Amino acid sequence: MNPFISLRRHLTPAQVIIYFSIACFFSPPVLGSAVSFVFHGGALWSVLLLAAKRRRFNVDRPMLAMTIAIYAYCAAMVLASIVNGTLRADVAYFLPLVTLLFFPISYSTWSIIDKASLARIAVLASAAACSGALVLAMVQYYWIGMLRAEGGAGNPIVFATVTCLAVMMCLSGALSGMEKAWKPLSVAALAGVVATVYSGSRMVWVALLVAVVAILVVNRRRFTRANMRRLLVVAGASSLLTAAITFPIIVDRTHFLFDDWQALTTRGDHSTPLGLRVGLWDIGLDAFREAPFFGHGISASRTLTQEGFKERFGTNQGFNHFHNGFLTALVEAGLLGALALTTIFGVAVWNAARVLRLSADPVERFGASMIVVTVIVYVIGGLTGTLVGHDILDSTLMVFLVSGTYLASGRTVPPIKKAPIAIPGPTTRRIMDVLGHDDLDHAELDSPEASQVRLAMQGFGPGRMAGNGQAKAA
Repeated sequence: MNPFISLRRHLTPAQVIIYFSIACFFSPPVLGSAVSFVFHGGALWSVLLLAAKRRRFNVDRPMLAMTIAIYAYCAAMVLASIVNGTLRADVAYFLPLVTLLFFPISYSTWSIIDKASLARIAVLASAAACSGALVLAMVQYYWIGMLRAEGGAGNPIVFATVTCLAVMMCLSGALSGMEKAWKPLSVAALAGVVATVYSGSRMVWVALLVAVVAILVVNRRRFTRANMRRLLVVAGASSLLTAAITFPIIVDRTHFLFDDWQALTTRGDHSTPLGLRVGLWDIGLDAFREAPFFGHGISASRTLTQEGFKERFGTNQGFNHFHNGFLTALVEAGLLGALALTTIFGVAVWNAARVLRLSADPVERFGASMIVVTVIVYVIGGLTGTLVGHDILDSTLMVFLVSGTYLASGRTVPPIKKAPIAIPGPTTRRIMDVLGHDDLDHAELDSPEASQVRLAMQGFGPGRMAGNGQAKAA
């Protein structure tokens, strides 16, 4: 048999999505920007499939609401450049918005996979990601000598953010009953927590604690007296082990924070990490007051920060964001942009809350939990860092919002749009499916009926058919 035909038969659309999903959930902490290449490559391929009518454009109310909110934010950023007369100069800065614009395309592609399978992939791939993140953090901290682990992301804050999301998937999978093997998931979650602490990202530590509480609240109805006792034992042991391993890091990072605060309040020192953030926030608020409605444009942040630090503190510092996602949106696109950015997370939470209130299905509740923890981690982490505009963060945000929305309230659609075909009967159609006709749906090749057809056709190979012809001629 031709190997390409064999590969095509075994690599069905659903299987491609499975491998794609594994890469998307595993890559962020371990392989960093690989998640961006995978997500954008899948989105571009989905555009071609939709154009060729090999995929259905899946539209439902939750997806439509999210799409409107995301597109409104992108439109606000473009409008800000138009108002400031910098549209042509800002074209290159609009490229990160393409990741957000792929939301409905990726949603339509992901909705061909079975929901339970996607939820299981998210849990298991995240468990593998947590383990890989811990290995990288240990190597970077003890062997290479890095003060803050960066994992595969190349940035401590980004590494902590995506690892925290992987931890939440493990916890949600274990507590929701999606996976019966809760012990390996607990170990993987513990590994992810330790890796997050090694990153030294204090705000993500806070987000981690809040997200854990949210997962416990979502799954509180599953706790019996025996489960509660077991949960307390596991949580206590995990906390003690985490504290024993990471205690020096926690103490050092806390000590640095108090030193930075003392230097800022007593000497007005803005050269420390805390001082730089406070200086950026002051500059950003003043810039917002100058253009409150439409902002200064998407490319103005670096210029504003350079001028602000030079005028106020006599230093030559420049940043492309203000270490606060919402403040960055206010400066770049004014109230319109900040409101649109807030709406994205607000719509996501509203969709999740509706599912958690009305649905008892574990898969749907898992999807809603995915949305809730994503919003918590991004919003809290984005208060002192980047919210959107980073390739890894943007791609990971879309992965979790797309898959979470689909699991929580989406509908599954067939992968291929079928057209009427003139075939005499169902038996002939089954035989043609097995023979690999291109115009038929190969998703049925693994069905029990197709297997029966294969067995029935084992006596109709070329040699056997020639033998039958010779017997008839004799």
